[in-house]
Amino acid sequence: MGTMKIIIENKTFEIEKNTIIGKIIEQIELKDKKYIIAVKIGEEIKDLHTNLDHDAELLPVYLNSPDGLEVVRHSTAHIMASAVAELYGDVKLGIGPTIENGFYYDFDVKQTFSETDLPKIEAKMQEMIKGNFKFEREEISKEEALKKFEGDRYKKELIEELDGKILSTYKHNGFTDLCRGPHVPSTGYVKAFKLLSVAGAYWRGSEKNPMMQRIYGAAFNDKNDLQTYLKLLQEAKDRDHRKLGKDLDLFSINETIGPGLVCWHPKGGMIRHLIESFWKDEHIHNEYDIVYTPHIAKINLWETSGHTGFYRENMYSPMDVENQKYLAKPMNCPFHVTMYKNKLWSYREFPIRWAELGTVYRYEKSGVLHGLLRVRGFTQDDAHIFIREDQMSEEIERTLRFCIHMLSAFGFDRYDIYLSTRPEKFVGTPDNWDKATRALQHALEKCNLTYHIDPGEGVFYGPKIDIKIKDALNRSWQCSTIQADFNLPERFDINYVGSDGSSHRPIMIHRALLGSIERFMGCLIEHYKGAFPLWLAPTQVRVLSITDRSAEFAHEIFTTCKKFGIRIEEDFRNEKLGFKIREAQLQKIPYVVIIGDNETNTKTLSVRNRAGNEERDVKLDIFLEKILKEVKEKQSKQ
Repeated sequence: MGTMKIIIENKTFEIEKNTIIGKIIEQIELKDKKYIIAVKIGEEIKDLHTNLDHDAELLPVYLNSPDGLEVVRHSTAHIMASAVAELYGDVKLGIGPTIENGFYYDFDVKQTFSETDLPKIEAKMQEMIKGNFKFEREEISKEEALKKFEGDRYKKELIEELDGKILSTYKHNGFTDLCRGPHVPSTGYVKAFKLLSVAGAYWRGSEKNPMMQRIYGAAFNDKNDLQTYLKLLQEAKDRDHRKLGKDLDLFSINETIGPGLVCWHPKGGMIRHLIESFWKDEHIHNEYDIVYTPHIAKINLWETSGHTGFYRENMYSPMDVENQKYLAKPMNCPFHVTMYKNKLWSYREFPIRWAELGTVYRYEKSGVLHGLLRVRGFTQDDAHIFIREDQMSEEIERTLRFCIHMLSAFGFDRYDIYLSTRPEKFVGTPDNWDKATRALQHALEKCNLTYHIDPGEGVFYGPKIDIKIKDALNRSWQCSTIQADFNLPERFDINYVGSDGSSHRPIMIHRALLGSIERFMGCLIEHYKGAFPLWLAPTQVRVLSITDRSAEFAHEIFTTCKKFGIRIEEDFRNEKLGFKIREAQLQKIPYVVIIGDNETNTKTLSVRNRAGNEERDVKLDIFLEKILKEVKEKQSKQ
């Protein structure tokens, strides 16, 4: 049979070929051996059930390591599948991968699952974990696998697509599933899990395939870690912008109008107005010109830009207008390039900065629509900058600093930044790509920003910087992007007259600072949990009267605050004060001014902030000064 050379922790051993990895580990003196649940060979994780027949260097994978946790999560998915199969009989299995913080499994079963079924499935899983059943790996031929899973169309489809002649199955407690592994040694290694939700999922993500039922779960190696994660999930649920949007009366998405199309209610409309006004003022201050473009255009515009070729599936069907085909715009950039062609430009006029809050329309499948975060009609905070090649580094740095300034104004100062480089398929010359990439990199370094290289993930027309902001729960949101473009200037044949009197091709920078107003608004709602900083709050102050006797003075306060531009509401209803205060808190209004007999007699205010702290005998002019100062400074208090 022969031997093989095994290297582990810098020691070399001669081991008999075709030995199970678990047996190899047993033969070797290792620290904390009982916590080793798998090994890494190169970048691939192999569990202890795997048969080894060749020389290899083994890196132990411990239970409490990130790789070990992945193995635990994968095994938990299989335990869930076996529990569902035992409980519900005729079950056909899809796939059960790990995901961030957990796992899922897809099922084709007559029973319609709801979240009330999850405790029963969890209880059955706990039985299997308590039983500490061994995971047994078996290697079989493709023909044997097809025979074994003959009655399961999903496994059969997967098997037929696999290239290898030898496949593997795993068995525990009489349940067998097609799987390449890895798995923990036995079910008892699973210590902390929770089934979370049920959702529909098309087999392999295609609407042409059957709808399956997907059960999601979370798994950790420690119950405290699981509880921390579940609390985080609850906090995320409490911050869900769809729920808060309804509770605070900010926006609605109505099936009568159409999915993915947002209606902004007065309070949401006010926040949007404040964001857009600030955006416009800042752009004008930063030497941009504001432009506006139509919502539709002839189809030949999109043919020239290339969108009908590479973006067609996300565009709406053409509409006929006087025997010509028009399309709703999915992008603003072709309009800006067309506007550029209206005159002959000189090198002296560069850079040209055009900014637009342009509403675009993209066909998104109904299954991916998600509140404000994934919609069919949205407004991009778009800009296109036309530059000479020698201006590239300076202009990208300027754009990046402007981007960071804008994000910080809304309370975001933590990000993950990625520099995406040239993909395999690209337009333009490698030399131009290298220059643009260096310019992006130089700007990041000049701004002292930490970033990651994302190799080959640039768009086909140029490299880009992507900024993913971190919210209050440390979740990432893709918002800002800065992209160099060699494609559209070429496709639209745009030029300028250089200092040498000849024609030159400009470079175009695409950039979005907030991304889209809708998505950014969803992010803001969840980041602040609906409790917006004072400058963005749709209602900044609500004045309450305790009795009818104090209503007149309360109204004077209301009128004075209005004159200073403060967004204030009156509540003079004949209700208990506690009820009115509670209602203002639920609406997350930053300040409540309470006026009773004492305040009326002393001409002062009792001021209660959103956190519940109350200050008495406050002079009106002091209160106004405080409010106006906070708004001016745009203090992003959470």
